[in-house]
Amino acid sequence: MESDPLRAAREAAGAGRAVPATAPPPTGAAPEPVHRSSATEVFDAILRENPELFKGNREILRETYIPSRLPHREHQIRQVAEVLAPALKGTVPSNLLIYGKIGTGKTAVVAQVRLDVQRRTDMARKLTFVTINCGNVETPYSLLQTIGNTFAPTESDRIPTGWSLDRVQASMRQMMDTRGGIVLLVLDEIDRLVARSGDGVLYTLSQVNTELDKARLVLIGISNDLKFTNNLDARVRSRLNEEKILFPPYDAPQLQDILRDRATEVFREGVVDAGVIERCAAYAALENGDARRALALLRLAAEMAERDRSKRITSDHVIKAKSRLEQDIIVECCRTLPPHCKVLMYAILQAFERRREGVQTGDVYDGYTRLAQRLGLQPLHARSISNYLSELENLGLIRATIVSRGRGGRTREIVVDVPVSETFPALLDDPLLAPLARPRSLSQTILTNFDNPGRTGPSS
Repeated sequence: MESDPLRAAREAAGAGRAVPATAPPPTGAAPEPVHRSSATEVFDAILRENPELFKGNREILRETYIPSRLPHREHQIRQVAEVLAPALKGTVPSNLLIYGKIGTGKTAVVAQVRLDVQRRTDMARKLTFVTINCGNVETPYSLLQTIGNTFAPTESDRIPTGWSLDRVQASMRQMMDTRGGIVLLVLDEIDRLVARSGDGVLYTLSQVNTELDKARLVLIGISNDLKFTNNLDARVRSRLNEEKILFPPYDAPQLQDILRDRATEVFREGVVDAGVIERCAAYAALENGDARRALALLRLAAEMAERDRSKRITSDHVIKAKSRLEQDIIVECCRTLPPHCKVLMYAILQAFERRREGVQTGDVYDGYTRLAQRLGLQPLHARSISNYLSELENLGLIRATIVSRGRGGRTREIVVDVPVSETFPALLDDPLLAPLARPRSLSQTILTNFDNPGRTGPSS
């Protein structure tokens, strides 16, 4: 005899009624348990809650957001606009180099001027803005390829990987001429490109106008290194012939104005305690007036408050955010370093942990060479290592000062500016450096590796 559920299903099908995909369990049977993970509980709780803190788009607190007003950068906006203004009338403006420490508004100002130009649609057709972050470009080849592909009308016209460098340059010039007009090429973090690949590509770009017929190229470089041009070849400096604009760091009151503008846009009224804005600004002002740092602190403090189910953002949340941000920055910086730079940083940490004082570049290079050989890498030359040291200093991971050794000349003395105990694990997350890890305490590992660099396995 058919069971009741099966008979009901047959009758329903005969009557043309829809049949459930799964028959209901027999009467009295216990329902199958639903397993809920802890993540599901968190997500459900967030979706049930009404937003208590935020009223607007949270992206407003990120560095990528370009506000309609940039407090305390009106003068710099005017300077950039004055340099580029001739382009609106078809006249080629001077090349421009913008200096300033991290978080001083350089990229935001250029982006603001770009938006202002693009609003003038009748004139903007004669101009093409191309913005490239050189931190994401590994080689001169990839830079020229990226520039050329900006002008490719279709996917099939794009420059593929595998062409010779001369062919890439010729294709880039051809596509620029096809577009015509004035090309404003913004090279953000231009100093990192030169440190990694030399200044040959700048020479190529600086003389490209002699090979163009209908287009003209204007270079706009953005650099965190105030002495960036000092290391350029004299021919490159001569051909660039650029105007320079220096962006000073923000002070604490200026950072407060920036944060208040953003807070008004993004937070509900009255949810930010007194002192929160001031504390975020003060922390950032102590670190070279970095507006990005101030915004990140405020955003993370608000997220900490949400996790605490708090209806207000307090100074305690800022303190928690600062601790979390410092840890996250170290991990992120170490994760994005090139392989040899990671090995170099590991060598610096080893030497610094052992001595607890400044270490000289010669000792660091020796330690790097031993570690590279141990990992099966071909050690880089001293000049490349010097460039990597400058990059680590720009990132804030180390601090290098010039010291005199009498007749021995001058050298750089290096001090680690991040917590050693947190930086070592961040570096060892890379499988390349994994063989350097030892199944023993961190301090024992460091001393063993430094004193016995030839050893490749854990001690018995």
